[in-house]
Amino acid sequence: MKKTRIGLMAIVSAAALALSACGAGTEDAGGGTGDSTAGGGATGPLRVGIKFDQPGLGLQEGANYTGFDVEVANYIGQQLGRGVQFSEAPTPQRETLLRTDQVDMIVATYSITDERKQQVSFAGPYLIAGQDLLVRENETAITGPETLEGKTLCSVRGSTPAQRVQKEHPGVQLQEYDTYSNCVEELVNGTVDAVTTDDVILAGFAAQPQFSGKVKLVGNPFSQENLGVGVQKDNEQLCNQVTDALKQMIDSGAWQQKVDEVFGAAGYKPGPGNPPTPTCQRA
Repeated sequence: MKKTRIGLMAIVSAAALALSACGAGTEDAGGGTGDSTAGGGATGPLRVGIKFDQPGLGLQEGANYTGFDVEVANYIGQQLGRGVQFSEAPTPQRETLLRTDQVDMIVATYSITDERKQQVSFAGPYLIAGQDLLVRENETAITGPETLEGKTLCSVRGSTPAQRVQKEHPGVQLQEYDTYSNCVEELVNGTVDAVTTDDVILAGFAAQPQFSGKVKLVGNPFSQENLGVGVQKDNEQLCNQVTDALKQMIDSGAWQQKVDEVFGAAGYKPGPGNPPTPTCQRA
């Protein structure tokens, strides 16, 4: 199992954009990239948890970070006049990372749910996705969740897709790992029959050169997932600032530009409801 890397990895300085009309409307705006302070001070870099192993969303390659979640995090940092400091946020640890103040926010395909809002607040959604299935290229029998009876399905421990499958399709044999990359590897190896999570995540894997001709997206979404930016439950100020930044990203056209740049090669286009209307959501 992959060893979790919670340590801070790199600081990506935000570009010094002359955006006087920042949605944040706070003293943080224009504050530059000052030294980090304990607990992620208001003038220090934003400590952002992302996925390190999700192509098209959050992928670490050496000192470089790529993907739509990375672009969203960097845009927020620019709007707040702060740098961005990335660390890994595995699915089972996201709430803990926020609660223990190891990160200021999480941009890691984080579905907004009522249960999670009991522990964290969300700015969003910034993207509406749908749960789908990834199967081997020569698979013809699996066309949706109703065809998974007796099959071995892989998802990530603690994820919304895994919980949904367990509840709605009890005849499925669920195999859980800490990362989706492990699931995709097991799919290629023949250990599992399908992988399930948000379609945007699966499309990113399917577009990777190493999986070309080996896996395919079923293309039959069976849920709606509102992806949001998680912040500490009691940090209403940051929640509102991030919400304003997301609105600015959408209204300015930057959101659509990044969608086209990141997902164009995979042939993926966000479904109905996109671009969404972000709000600050709390329990």
